[in-house]
Amino acid sequence: MYYIGIDIGSTGAKTAVLDEAGRIIDTFAQPTGWSSVDTAEAIRKTLVEKGFSPEEGKVVSTGYGRVAVPFSDKTVTEITCHAKGATRIFDDSDICVIDIGGQDTKIILVEDGFVKDFVMNDKCSAGTGRFLEVMANTLAMRPDELCTLAKSGGNTSISSLCTVFAESEVISLIGRGEKKENIAFGVVDSIVKKVAIQAKRIYRPGVRAVLTGGLCECDYICEALSKELKTEVTTLPEARFAGAIGAALLAM
Repeated sequence: MYYIGIDIGSTGAKTAVLDEAGRIIDTFAQPTGWSSVDTAEAIRKTLVEKGFSPEEGKVVSTGYGRVAVPFSDKTVTEITCHAKGATRIFDDSDICVIDIGGQDTKIILVEDGFVKDFVMNDKCSAGTGRFLEVMANTLAMRPDELCTLAKSGGNTSISSLCTVFAESEVISLIGRGEKKENIAFGVVDSIVKKVAIQAKRIYRPGVRAVLTGGLCECDYICEALSKELKTEVTTLPEARFAGAIGAALLAM
């Protein structure tokens, strides 16, 4: 018996497979694309190719496209799945989960392994992975390159709260001849400050803060968030799969 968690986000889809003992035996990710239905079918084919037929296991889907998975036995909200997955990944039942996704950012306070409170920005892409992607494209860079470059920059801020206006700010800075590393710093600083404002609404000093989502692979994001929140924010490579791992655990 296999337990499969599928997290179809707005920009990326993540899948995790657990064995009967609850061990993580496989994870994989792919772009969501324009159709969650097509993404779900692509995931099913990959699972079959890897020897994890959904028909022979239990499947829980979560995320933006969770209802588009026809072979799912159950759908669960991403708040519940991310909390469950994060407590497993970080081996801690009392944590504040900071999940920076493609189109939204979720801050989840977990106590004794259960969701105590959460906040979520789902009305604007500022402070999300999409914001970073747009700015990176404007600078003719990949998002990961922008994050790395930002560490060597400084003394530049992006004041606009709207992604469209912020992009105009970046274009103006480029036109004025501002150094690329300084613009990159301003972009990351803008994201971090917006996320920190959200986190401070429910974060309590002394609680362990952890970063999940696609941006968890950027060391500088963790470093900058730690400075802004005045507490160490930690992450792990598998934190990108928190939602999928949580869904798989719930499938058990």
